[in-house]
Amino acid sequence: MKNPSDALKKLNRSVASITKWLPHEQIPWVIAGPCSAESPRQMLATAKGLVKCPYVKVFRAGIWKPRTRPNTFEGVGAIGLDWLGRVKAETGLMTATEVANTEHVELCLKRGIDILWIGARTTVSPFSVQEIANALLGVDIPVMVKNPINADLGLWLGAIERLLDAGIRKIAAIHRGFSTYVETEFRNQPNWQIPVELKRRLPNLPLICDPSHITGNRQLIEPVSQMALDLGIQGLMIECHNHPGEALSDARQQITPRELCRMINRLHARDTTLTDREVKRHIARLRTEISHVDAQIIENLAERMKWVEEIGRLKQEHNVPVLQLTRWESLLGDHLAKAEMAGLDPDFIKALFELIHAQAIKRQL
Repeated sequence: MKNPSDALKKLNRSVASITKWLPHEQIPWVIAGPCSAESPRQMLATAKGLVKCPYVKVFRAGIWKPRTRPNTFEGVGAIGLDWLGRVKAETGLMTATEVANTEHVELCLKRGIDILWIGARTTVSPFSVQEIANALLGVDIPVMVKNPINADLGLWLGAIERLLDAGIRKIAAIHRGFSTYVETEFRNQPNWQIPVELKRRLPNLPLICDPSHITGNRQLIEPVSQMALDLGIQGLMIECHNHPGEALSDARQQITPRELCRMINRLHARDTTLTDREVKRHIARLRTEISHVDAQIIENLAERMKWVEEIGRLKQEHNVPVLQLTRWESLLGDHLAKAEMAGLDPDFIKALFELIHAQAIKRQL
């Protein structure tokens, strides 16, 4: 049986540097274009606006649109590939589109599309990803993989691994957020810890953020883009349309090329290397203090669980139910009040103590 750690190291060594297939001088490097290809005029007008922004390296457009419900606009189909070809010829921008099956792959390869991506609804299906990987055997083309719609790092890693096994080396991951039943300000929850963990496991893998799909709202694209840059993500995929209000799909999350150019100039890309020695020493001292606090937290949790187990023993002896709901609600309310006084995020404290409480229940059973 393969050692998972060794397998990940092998995968990481297989990934080609982003500079091998997407040369760029500035960060962020940007992939931009409409959610859907709608007409030759719309495609060219948008592309000619985008080419004015030096950060934009690739023009994207959906040719086939996987929609949640039927009888909605599902893309123009293969004719849109010709429109992408015309964009490339007239602007020099590389082109990218989404593929979901073997037929899509074959058509894109015949029409000279530069980059393919696998969408969230396809990543969730290992059968579909394997079909695409098989169609790409022996082909030297960059492929980007969006995270699955559900928050499952294993599926995301699995899709990347299938492509690497097929010989694809020019590969990147796109973080577009995760579906949730709970209504929030975002269309898809960012769950930043998941792309961060993906990057930890595969540090050579280029990571791209898709703030358009995370937010579903053009007003939130800029702050989410800045958050991505703050986390060290260097690529952005942003949906742009020459007339966003008239878009046939996802109108609310698209911006104009001019708005994109202005926004990119306002973003602050952080340097990935720290050269100031004094700042490095200061950060090292602060990290040492954090490590001491972390050790304290672990010791305190271990002490807490000792008392929890003693309470559990007494409950068993006296036939008392493990879950005391009134006590838990009172305790949680007290924690949230203290968190507010300490300037801590109540949602964070609630989630933290729910995990601690779940472990305490487990220890008492």
